[in-house]
Amino acid sequence: MLPGLNLDPPILQAPMAGVSTPAMAAAVGEAGGLGAVALGASDAAGAAAMIAETRGRTPRPFNVNLFVHAPPRPDPQQEAAWREALRPAFVEQDAAPPLALRTIYASFAEDDAMLALLVATRPSVVSFHFGLPGADRIAALKRVGCRLLASVTSLAEARAAEHAGIDALVAQGYEAGGHRGVFDPDAPDDRLGTLALTRLLVVRTRLPVIAAGGIMDGAGVSAALALGAVAAQLGTAFIACPESAADDAYRTALSGPGAAHSVMTRAISGRPARCLPNRFTALGETLSVAPPDYPRAYDAGKALNAAARAKGEHGYGAQWAGQGAPLARALPAGTLVRTIAGEMRR
Repeated sequence: MLPGLNLDPPILQAPMAGVSTPAMAAAVGEAGGLGAVALGASDAAGAAAMIAETRGRTPRPFNVNLFVHAPPRPDPQQEAAWREALRPAFVEQDAAPPLALRTIYASFAEDDAMLALLVATRPSVVSFHFGLPGADRIAALKRVGCRLLASVTSLAEARAAEHAGIDALVAQGYEAGGHRGVFDPDAPDDRLGTLALTRLLVVRTRLPVIAAGGIMDGAGVSAALALGAVAAQLGTAFIACPESAADDAYRTALSGPGAAHSVMTRAISGRPARCLPNRFTALGETLSVAPPDYPRAYDAGKALNAAARAKGEHGYGAQWAGQGAPLARALPAGTLVRTIAGEMRR
């Protein structure tokens, strides 16, 4: 198990930037699981507010999640080509692509203000996505008592995390919704599923393993535990909860026929991510131009979505969801955790 967290049931709510909220994290924690808030899309001031709100709602521990992507390489020529490739979609929404792309999210690898905040606030759990921070940052967090988790998609990434001093691994299978946690998005990806990856890491590493990807109910959590995982992380299962920040269009898509046909796309953000099929994923399949580095490509993606929403079109959103999406239930987050616990007992 994960020492000191007293999880019962052994369920982690995935962080899910743009979807998770302090209310969700608190409700999951109060039901016995580990809630999470996503800080990767926030600056230190926004992160401080989310941590304070979550603590105001529950005394239970929770996870704060950070993006540790490689800092993007601005490439004016490639970015200009990408903006031109998206121009017809912008024109259809009576808009134009941005004149230039920005780095909209700082990587924790170089965000000193975020590190200072976490050292000061000492969250119980800190998790990393897209990679690992430097040894000095890991040491600073461990000195103040933070337990550290890292998303991994392969044995090589798991061993790097183990060597770096990470406390537990989140084994993210290819079924998982949202951004793929690969350390290098341009490297070959074996696309290991949750079952194979979880068992591989249980057998070949010494760290506790948390299974993630396609798990939606008690049977899925029990299957992960049978593979040797100490817990399961669920994300898509919580999107339909009332505490979720998902908008009405996202919720409607999650309950529609497209939920059974999620696709992996780089078009929206520049990194591979599993999404419900929509106009943006369809557009991505037609483009021959490679997107710029994450998160600079995401700047264009967000601009296109904003232009479309202003016209009443909701098909360009980042409607992330995993392959278990058809099993989503619109229950309060705490009720969902307790329901899953009951399914496990049965």
